[in-house]
Amino acid sequence: MSLSYSDCFSDLLCTEDSGILARNFQDYSSDIEFPADIEESIAGFLEDEGNYVPEFDYPSRFLSRSLDASAREESVAWILKVHALYGFRPLTAYLAVNYMDRFLSSCRLPQTSGWPLQLLSVACVSLAAKMEEPLVPSLLDLQVEGAKFIFEPRTIRKMEILVLNALDWRLRSITPFNFVGFFAYKLDATGTLVGFLMSRATEIILTIIGDTSFLNYWPSSVAAAAILCAANEMPKMSLVSSRNAASWCDGLSKDLVLDCYRLMQEIVVDGSHGKCPKVLPQLIVTTPAGNGSNDSSSSSSVKRRKLNNCLWEYDNKEKH
Repeated sequence: MSLSYSDCFSDLLCTEDSGILARNFQDYSSDIEFPADIEESIAGFLEDEGNYVPEFDYPSRFLSRSLDASAREESVAWILKVHALYGFRPLTAYLAVNYMDRFLSSCRLPQTSGWPLQLLSVACVSLAAKMEEPLVPSLLDLQVEGAKFIFEPRTIRKMEILVLNALDWRLRSITPFNFVGFFAYKLDATGTLVGFLMSRATEIILTIIGDTSFLNYWPSSVAAAAILCAANEMPKMSLVSSRNAASWCDGLSKDLVLDCYRLMQEIVVDGSHGKCPKVLPQLIVTTPAGNGSNDSSSSSSVKRRKLNNCLWEYDNKEKH
């Protein structure tokens, strides 16, 4: 279903002051019924998923250090903290990271870390929450859990518009969560273990989204690899062959799923992922309320003006 400009604009503005919905994650039910046209839907997701991933050269920019992998990891860790604090859906956290990556792949921030990336992270969490959550915290309440900078709501709203324009207002991304239920059922047609497989695969997906190595894999491959990892934790399924995953549906690459699965095993099972980013001290970032009357206030006003009236450059590259 296409997303109209008016629908997105309504989502952007109408829930800024909504209250917070405090809830726990809901367990997946093992009593899952798939629609009759699920195969067709999955085929459509596979065909379209490439439209909702970053530019093809985005992962290589972290290797060349034109983008800061540790800064991205720190931003993802902060997004997950906010996600956990407010009990957001797993999809909300994944969408926020997806929006951030797609923006960074097509736009240049004034600097690759620091306040610009924090502002982008806040805007992406806000947009993702508006897409998926019934109730959304205020923009000020979102900026918690170790945020280094605090931005005024009007600054965040401007950033949201920049993100929306960079993403062509395409926020209903295809994610691994479009596939996990179907792939779980492929492994367990009885449905007995589908609930566990989906729940554990979701945990794994959220564990690895901060690692830039997984940017080389599209959502379907990530979902298949996560289901395989979850299956290997169960004695009844420990002998499931990863090479059979490509048979779950047409369009899955056996080699990509296998590579992703092996990498996922190293990080999730062997625990070889990096350290959690440290929590940085918090600074207040505001827009100038007026002209300063002394040197110190004038200097502060200049700094604030630079933060809130920054320039963002778009790459003039042809999308793949």
